[in-house]
Amino acid sequence: MPVITLTTEWRPDDIYNGIIKGKLCSLCPGTPIIDNAGSIQPFNISHAAFIVRNTFLNYPSGSIHILCVHSEAHRNEEYLAVKSKGHYFIGTDNGIFYLILNSEPDEVVRIDRGGANDELDLFARTAAGICAGKKLSQLGSSPGQISERLPIRATIDRDNIIGSIIFIDSYGNAISNITREVFYRVFAGKEFRILVQSNKNFTEHISETYNDVPAGELLARFNILDLLEIAINGDNVSELLSLSTGSTIRIDNINKPAQPNQLL
Repeated sequence: MPVITLTTEWRPDDIYNGIIKGKLCSLCPGTPIIDNAGSIQPFNISHAAFIVRNTFLNYPSGSIHILCVHSEAHRNEEYLAVKSKGHYFIGTDNGIFYLILNSEPDEVVRIDRGGANDELDLFARTAAGICAGKKLSQLGSSPGQISERLPIRATIDRDNIIGSIIFIDSYGNAISNITREVFYRVFAGKEFRILVQSNKNFTEHISETYNDVPAGELLARFNILDLLEIAINGDNVSELLSLSTGSTIRIDNINKPAQPNQLL
């Protein structure tokens, strides 16, 4: 059974939660409404897109994902309903759709505002229309292409990779934009050193689990998303090493060490 998910920048006790959930319960009776993620840093669409991109396919096909992060439309921005990979997305054309899908969607419409009072009312009415079986073409008109906003990617060459921390999880583990595929494309069969934030913090191994190293030691592993994750067994690496989104991860061929001015 399809569901409606909410990804928002609101605190759990914010009135906006009750407003949109109340509208959805009234307009879409019987449809499960699920908090996919809340309390996202206000206006941080990159953070929101990372979460939605890596979660939406776990929901049933036909599910509707409402995106309430930086959702008040600015000049030249539109409210859109998007269909891709069997799922629907409702939000503001501020770049978040492209960050989630990293491609053009199967279908997209500029939502007809009708008599909606605000974006929450508009999003709820649009979700209700989809739940009722309406086609997107019945809910608005074609806006052309969605706005592009490209994710930050790791840079690679023959002997090193430079990446960035893109997400900090609930345990303080730091998730980078270095994929398993990129890592092994460069370092298969080579010795390497993973430097975190500075050349004083490093590991020369890929661990399978957090307990592969003694408590308190730095480790690197590929997580459930196949992204390189930096952690400390039993502790919060982000607090201990002052890591945040945007912090640098560098991986060097250990047989060709970088010069000091090339490090982090």
